[in-house]
Amino acid sequence: MINIPKSLTRKSALRAFLSSGAAGGILLMVAAALAMIIANSVFAQDYTHLIHAVIGPELTPKLGPMTVHLWINDGLMAIFFLLVGLEIKREFVDGHLSTWADRRLPMIAAAAGMIVPAIIYLAIAGGEPALRRGWAIPAATDIAFAIGVLALLGSRAPASLKLFLTTVAIVDDMGAVAIIAVFYTAELNLVALAAAGTIWCAMLLLNRFRVNVLWPYLLLAALLWYATLLSGVHATIAGVLAAFAIPFRRTLAAPDAADSPLHRLEHALVKPVAFAIVPIFGFANAGVSLEGINFAALTAPLPLAITMGLFVGKQIGIFTSIWLSVKLGIAARPHNASWMQVFGVAVLCGIGFTMSLFIGGLAFAGPAQGDAVKIGVLIGSLLSAILGYSILRFAASRKRLSGDAI
Repeated sequence: MINIPKSLTRKSALRAFLSSGAAGGILLMVAAALAMIIANSVFAQDYTHLIHAVIGPELTPKLGPMTVHLWINDGLMAIFFLLVGLEIKREFVDGHLSTWADRRLPMIAAAAGMIVPAIIYLAIAGGEPALRRGWAIPAATDIAFAIGVLALLGSRAPASLKLFLTTVAIVDDMGAVAIIAVFYTAELNLVALAAAGTIWCAMLLLNRFRVNVLWPYLLLAALLWYATLLSGVHATIAGVLAAFAIPFRRTLAAPDAADSPLHRLEHALVKPVAFAIVPIFGFANAGVSLEGINFAALTAPLPLAITMGLFVGKQIGIFTSIWLSVKLGIAARPHNASWMQVFGVAVLCGIGFTMSLFIGGLAFAGPAQGDAVKIGVLIGSLLSAILGYSILRFAASRKRLSGDAI
């Protein structure tokens, strides 16, 4: 009998995310729905007071006293972005994006899926200069929410589609991180920025000298977060920068290595992020009062531009780019997936939720515009989820009956 090493049978972080992310995505849906119900009930004021309750000191004059909402959006979400950074690094170094052949289609699809929604947004809302800052809101994809919807299909969705959706979302996250760093940075505090750079260099030196224990990196990551917060760059960027400094060991046969610091940290973060941080963010940011909402409010430039960017722009950009790439011989269609299933996944990428709400909060600080952003994101994401699920369910039934993958 052949003894297989545990390292070879251990579930990889990506597979763990796909399984926990599915359940986490469903939990996110429940948290968002609960927030909407409470925000439109007799407990609406209690919800608002809870989210904006002051529970900490003033870390920076720019933000003022730390509230529950600030700790979630600037603190917990930095941990979310730390996990995003770890996934990006691993996938590009030793995963499903480690070669240019693997990267080609997800990068093309993600790029088109960001550009087309931004164009549609600007076409609808760009006439008002104050609204142009929101162009990046419909450019994002919520991987947990999308995987959660895909998981409802069970075996009806081939594994290649789940993997493709994940890789597109990871590349999409890279774009979102770049957008936040470049376009949503306030006035810079150069001293704090220099301190952040020094701390990051110290983390890179630890990596260079092969320090494989995690606690020095985590301590410096906390300092990096605070320095970044003071610098004017959004604090969540510190999570991605910290991830890139965590040591990584390639594993040719095993999905993850127990002695790789990056893998250990990624495994430790997957479930807390999927089951706690992302649902908490959804609960804190999805609550919007529907009082006074009518057709005119729904078709106002800001919510309409976000809705159309997510629901129309994403599916057009992603599916068209995939179709052209395959027809021109640039890349191959996901294995064992029909064109209808590929289109269904393209529609699911219109679920922007977490990232779209996050970018929307950076783009518009006012309560009126904030509510309009939430409405646009919720409608666009919901329409994408319903249509994407329906297409994939129908495509699976049709494929099973016809026996082909056309």
